[in-house]
Amino acid sequence: MKRPTIADIARRAGVSKGAVSYALNGQPGVSDATRERIVAIAREIGFNPNSAARALSGASSRAIGLTLCRPARMLSIEPFFMGLISGFEQVLAARSYALMLQVVPDPETEIEVYRRWWGERRVDGVLVTDLRENDIRIPVLDELQLPAVVIGGPGDTGRLTQVRSDDAGPIREAMAHLIGLGHRRIARVGGPPEMLHTRTRTRAFDEACQTLGLPEAVTVSSDYTGEEGSRATRDLLARPDRPTAIIYDNDVMAVAGLAVAQEIGLSVPADLSIVAWDDSPLCSLVHPPLTALTRDVPAYGAHAARQLLAAIAGEPVSDAEEQSAHLTPRGSTASPAARV
Repeated sequence: MKRPTIADIARRAGVSKGAVSYALNGQPGVSDATRERIVAIAREIGFNPNSAARALSGASSRAIGLTLCRPARMLSIEPFFMGLISGFEQVLAARSYALMLQVVPDPETEIEVYRRWWGERRVDGVLVTDLRENDIRIPVLDELQLPAVVIGGPGDTGRLTQVRSDDAGPIREAMAHLIGLGHRRIARVGGPPEMLHTRTRTRAFDEACQTLGLPEAVTVSSDYTGEEGSRATRDLLARPDRPTAIIYDNDVMAVAGLAVAQEIGLSVPADLSIVAWDDSPLCSLVHPPLTALTRDVPAYGAHAARQLLAAIAGEPVSDAEEQSAHLTPRGSTASPAARV
């Protein structure tokens, strides 16, 4: 995986390496037009002009990058990412690699972070989460030749390796569980709709409702926060034909939904059954404990980290699928109470 160098800039600009050095370091010796052209090329290929000396050395940074396009406050309450990061660290620490984390507001900013990290030699590779349809990050990572492993999919990731788990099967399993208990009005509180795993889950939910002959499939989009989980739950429970069961795309929203149901006087599970995606200690600490879709998230993270270190070392890597989440029934699901 070749990193951009001063020689690459010189070749594209049609000038000497000395001229590139003068331009990037603000020294006289090149015209303003040439300086602007050199700086533009450096930015385009991900070379940071403030890191020329380190770039020439070609030294490894012994660091892996992770950007999260989520609200920063989510990190303190999102067990999934804490589990994922613990899996990363299990592998990286053993190899004396550091993990560099940055929270960003949007994919465009995320791309700028990748360019800066790679140009400044801050990381040897990156772990990419929250794959989107026609993801704009993928061609940029390919162009930069930045070693990367995508966590999630399946989706179009070009040359980049994917480590993924099934998002459709667990939805079908949760639906089968609820249908077996006698539920017919089942709703879902989903994650951000632009994310590929959310779309996969929504499609599986819609297909399950259609196959089982249930009323209209209702998914309310959210952002994984407790506040949005509460809002979505209130909207669903205010309907005349309110659901008797709700599947949530993460544990934080499910706990928030449980609180809303209890606040308005509904009994869980007699009046409302709740299923949470990605089991965590939160699911067992509330009353009743939440039925959840359980998977080994740290193992997921560890596998992705191993794949990335292999790619950095130039070893062959290929797409891999982790074990799917499976339902762990607890006290939050039961047969719906008969309505008078």
